[in-house]
Amino acid sequence: MTTSRTRTKKTQPTTSSKKATVSNTASKSTRTTAEPVTTQAAAKKTSPARSAAAATVEAPVPSALPVGFVSFVGSGPGDPELLTVRAVELLRSAEVVVTETPEHAALVDRFCTQAEVVDGGFGQDGQPLTHAGRAKVIVKQAKTGKRVVRLMAGDPFVYASGPEEAQACVKANVGFEIVPGVSSVTAVPAYAGVPLTDKKHREIAVVNCSDAKVDWTQYADDRTLVLLSAVSAIADVAAALVEAGRSPETPVAMTRVGTTTEQETLVSTLGRVGSDARAARMAPPAVTVVGDVVDLRAALSWFETKPLFGWRVLVPRTKEQAGALSARLRGYGSVPEEVPTISVEPPRNPLQMDKAIRGLVEGRYEWIAFTSVNAVKAVREKFDEYGLDARAFSGLKIAAVGEKTAAAIEAWGLRADLVPSGEQSAAGLLEDWPPYDDVLDPINRVFLPRADIATETLVAGLLDLGWEVDDVTAYRTVRATPPPAPVREAIKTGKFDAVVFTSSSTVRNLVGIAGKPHASTIIAVIGPATAKTAEEHGLRVDVLAPKPSVEAVVDALADFGASRRAAMLEAGQPVTKPSERRPSARRKAT
Repeated sequence: MTTSRTRTKKTQPTTSSKKATVSNTASKSTRTTAEPVTTQAAAKKTSPARSAAAATVEAPVPSALPVGFVSFVGSGPGDPELLTVRAVELLRSAEVVVTETPEHAALVDRFCTQAEVVDGGFGQDGQPLTHAGRAKVIVKQAKTGKRVVRLMAGDPFVYASGPEEAQACVKANVGFEIVPGVSSVTAVPAYAGVPLTDKKHREIAVVNCSDAKVDWTQYADDRTLVLLSAVSAIADVAAALVEAGRSPETPVAMTRVGTTTEQETLVSTLGRVGSDARAARMAPPAVTVVGDVVDLRAALSWFETKPLFGWRVLVPRTKEQAGALSARLRGYGSVPEEVPTISVEPPRNPLQMDKAIRGLVEGRYEWIAFTSVNAVKAVREKFDEYGLDARAFSGLKIAAVGEKTAAAIEAWGLRADLVPSGEQSAAGLLEDWPPYDDVLDPINRVFLPRADIATETLVAGLLDLGWEVDDVTAYRTVRATPPPAPVREAIKTGKFDAVVFTSSSTVRNLVGIAGKPHASTIIAVIGPATAKTAEEHGLRVDVLAPKPSVEAVVDALADFGASRRAAMLEAGQPVTKPSERRPSARRKAT
């Protein structure tokens, strides 16, 4: 039961003007939508004092709970790794995501699993949406009751349309929250190695140059200036600052598409930046910094000096296994492009695998040897199919061909009894494998679940050591479908700077579905066997990992890139990527 209270006493006004009163009596109506309470004063002409505060919006007083909810989420300046933890959580739980730029599609693909994507840039008629039009779309989506995320470039409340769209939510009685994002104002200079403040320079001013009526005389001092939307007008802006009193030798840094691996920074002065920007063909979006702090870039440039910065690296792997390799490549500044060359599928005849699993449960084996993460996955799937768990391994010794495979076993709640102490390969595993002893070993049989195209090295070695081996096909590796035509063309014409091969099969399958990489492309391989296969296919190996692991091969490629960059700088040459310096003839294996 609802109890209503009515104010019986009114406070007298302190002025002679008539004031509007608002009743506090609870409404007994059954309205389903909230309506703001209006006053008589709202209909009157605003006072001069109110007109002076035109930027202030008085929020209506809601008479019911908000209808719907929107999260305004800042996506940052471009690098997806700069998203806040809160932003990622909201994207993962979102049911509707209203995007702003084409680049947001990658964020949605990466973090959203169930969201409907609504293009906030264009309407259904294909025309660009105004702020008002976009606000209507957001309110409409929110009123469906779904979890709505409005994804915005940078920060929603810094040089963005967030305030206008949030005001539209207030007017429609739609609840909202603001999730700040990293602003390009600070992030782009930081990625360019330009601090906006230091001990000598404490003040900064941010100027949006899209307004042609900027009074540049107020920026004639030595404050650090951050200029937005200044690319097309930089010559005029620089001239105006010099005329206002700034020295023509004042340093200037222009950074385009900052925080991404396409980032480029031009360093100049106010006197030369106009002609330098034209010569460098600088294009939006870019952030410009004016001031002595630009000189610190020479020592503090950390992003564009990464050993593989901007390199386009081909990752020919199974789609499931490419994540860790690609993440490590991105850490060195490269742009990995995953091209599946191998598809992992169940064996054509599952009876052999079923029989081996029953034998494992019944105690038929002394050892089980895992030679890949895929083998662990295949056995685990069979366990799930039969309703078994790790207890079935009781009394069984477990061998892993390397650290990655051992980690996959550990994730299952098990621990490998044998991991190679030296080379992480079948040969390394055999070096540490104990010979069969009919006194110490009650059972002489080894269960070996592996791929259908695996080599016989391990089987032959175990037989030589006196063991019996059940060599079982746990999964098949088949050649994937060819990549799209533009990717095949890029491979053949040298538009990739490097290719990372992690097995012999990736070499054979890539050449089979897409052709040989161009002579200018750097070839990195995970081990000697893969190197031999690459050479058999007419490729010269440039980088050989010191040990067979994903981390080692990527680190070795980064070392190669760093040495190459250092040699160019020492020779006084501009730093270029392999795809920008192509030999006239295809390399041959030596």
